[in-house]
Amino acid sequence: MSTFSLDPGADQLAVRDWLHGFAADVMRPAAAEWDEREETPWPVIQEAAKLGIYSLDFYAQQYFDPSGVGIPIAMEELFWGDAGIGLSIVGTTLAAVAVLANGTEEQIGTWAPQMFGTPEDVKVAAFCSSEPDAGSDVSALRTRAVYDEAKDEWVLNGTKTWATNGGIAAVHVVVAAVDPALGARGQASFVVPPGTPGLSQGQKFKKHGIRASHTAEVVLDGVRLPGHCLLGGKEKLDERLARAREGAKRAAGKGNAAMATFEASRPAVGAQAIGIARAAYEVALDYARTRVQFGRPIIDNQGVAFQLADMKTRIDAARLLVWRASWMAANNQPFTAAEGSMSKLYAGETAKWVTAQAMQILGGNGFTREYPVERMHRDSAIYSIFEGTSEIQRLVIARAISGMPIR
Repeated sequence: MSTFSLDPGADQLAVRDWLHGFAADVMRPAAAEWDEREETPWPVIQEAAKLGIYSLDFYAQQYFDPSGVGIPIAMEELFWGDAGIGLSIVGTTLAAVAVLANGTEEQIGTWAPQMFGTPEDVKVAAFCSSEPDAGSDVSALRTRAVYDEAKDEWVLNGTKTWATNGGIAAVHVVVAAVDPALGARGQASFVVPPGTPGLSQGQKFKKHGIRASHTAEVVLDGVRLPGHCLLGGKEKLDERLARAREGAKRAAGKGNAAMATFEASRPAVGAQAIGIARAAYEVALDYARTRVQFGRPIIDNQGVAFQLADMKTRIDAARLLVWRASWMAANNQPFTAAEGSMSKLYAGETAKWVTAQAMQILGGNGFTREYPVERMHRDSAIYSIFEGTSEIQRLVIARAISGMPIR
């Protein structure tokens, strides 16, 4: 087990500086254009792939960094560049985490590389969990997976929503109910390979923020999958379902394919929010130093200076929570007080608050598209909603610290 440290090593600092350069030189100049276009920024993703940033190897190196801070550092820098483009670059990793969390070694080796493609032929992947009537309530999923024993195939039917890269992905990872009577414990994850008949894109959403990231419905109509597309394998699933049917008590989230993915990704999502907050804070700080009103820079006014002091304090506090949770996860320390949810909750709320304060400091300019804080504020709004709303994070934390089934 590695020792928890707030001093990143030389390797982490080198990655941070490398990503910061890419974010500053490639992402930021393109941010406003792709936000307006509301289209996937394929040229930027391809540039990231050529540099090795958009690749399985890069994210695996960060994921398996024993310090735990490899992924948070990478996420913060990319989302400091731009949240919409950043999510287009890292959205594939949520599907990859689903395979890592639930799949066998053979499945990981088979599917993870196909999610990214090559620098010459870039691909993306999608993780499909939420449904029109099942967002926070993951136990209410209606997408059904039925096993055809004669052909050793699974047949999937249903509609997924809010899927990042949904419909444009080469590989989709779909959470479906195998035994609906068991609720969340009766679910499993399936890989839908490229070109599988029956999978199609439904509605593409026009969003308030993160508009360069593709979000859409995914429709599954009689999708037939070979048995090996069930993550973890049928033997493992059958054992888990048998225990659930016998009423075995299980810790919250265990055996739930969707929750296993979200638990692994929450600190990383918190790091994304910190990147947005830091970017907005830096714009506001620079503006306050140079904007002159009544004969002096506005930062000379205590009201503005105190706003900036609070913004910086909350950003640093959020980063500490994210780094702690990331280190714990990397070193197999249990989240006994829902530390992963804590990090995502506080970082997401911080991003919303800091970007709002930045707009206030810029005044009328902050409300225009001539300055980036307006876009950052729109982008930040999703961080109290996706991958577990702030209310759900508080529920998870409350259950963890109380030991009670709070509803």
